[in-house]
Amino acid sequence: MIICCGDALVDMLPEQLADGREAYLPVPGGAMYNTAIALGRLGEEAGFFSGFSTDMFGQQLTAHLEDSGVSTAWCVHKPNPTTLAFVKLEEGVARYTFLDENTASRMLSVEALPTFPRSVQALHFGAISLISEPCGSAYEELMSRMRNSAVISFDPNIRPGFVTNELAYRERLRRMMAMSDIIKVSEDDLDWMEPGGQFEHIAHNRVEGGASVVIMTMGAEGARAITETVDITVPATPATVVDTVGAGDTFNAGFLASLRASGVLSKQQLKDLDENTLQTAIEYGSKVAAFTVGQAGANPPWLHELTGDTGSV
Repeated sequence: MIICCGDALVDMLPEQLADGREAYLPVPGGAMYNTAIALGRLGEEAGFFSGFSTDMFGQQLTAHLEDSGVSTAWCVHKPNPTTLAFVKLEEGVARYTFLDENTASRMLSVEALPTFPRSVQALHFGAISLISEPCGSAYEELMSRMRNSAVISFDPNIRPGFVTNELAYRERLRRMMAMSDIIKVSEDDLDWMEPGGQFEHIAHNRVEGGASVVIMTMGAEGARAITETVDITVPATPATVVDTVGAGDTFNAGFLASLRASGVLSKQQLKDLDENTLQTAIEYGSKVAAFTVGQAGANPPWLHELTGDTGSV
């Protein structure tokens, strides 16, 4: 099983009414949430861990996960409100304004952390859930507890406008990357974390620090991945872009699903990851992301919607 741990919220997506006025459509979202949805739809045994509100939006979030085949058994339900993210699209790129004060997701505490079964192969962390407290400390503690028994996948998915204590946040990212087996960053993430830094140098430093593979997604330019022995760049799957909401999240799902299907989703096997297996995983992640960017909002594909897939990765 692969469990995604982190942000669950409602994206308020802009929509133009017939009379020309603008309105907002509430759509389930959140980076870790989107990855979980994509894993479930790809046929993976997937779970999700977060704080969920008992309000109407929280019920919508729970139902959407379960409808996509994702277990919500470990979610913590609270009467606090659901986090809302108002989205503005600028030339197809999503910009966000968050309403997160005292929400169920944000108020998740270390005391609420679950004990996961041994069947959990990997946990995926990242995004805005690492910025605020107390949830940021809770997810960091969970990663620390699980780092020796499961593969740790990490995508910082940085939203600079949401960061209130930059120093503390940078330190948390540093600590969590040091505990991670798989690290995926975008070009924007890299620019924020290491202004002017070269991916090759940064990736090799992370590998020397314990990571098995470091990936940088580059939009239409594809993705580059570096391990101890491999350095490859894989072209992007061609796509007609409607918007980029959820692209990186669903890339993560495809990448993890492919590793699991190849039988290498373990800490030891990731250390010996060969070029062909790595390329296959990146190509599948790119394929899943390409489908997603062709839809409005984060709407990952079901397995049968991916041409050529009839029941397995």
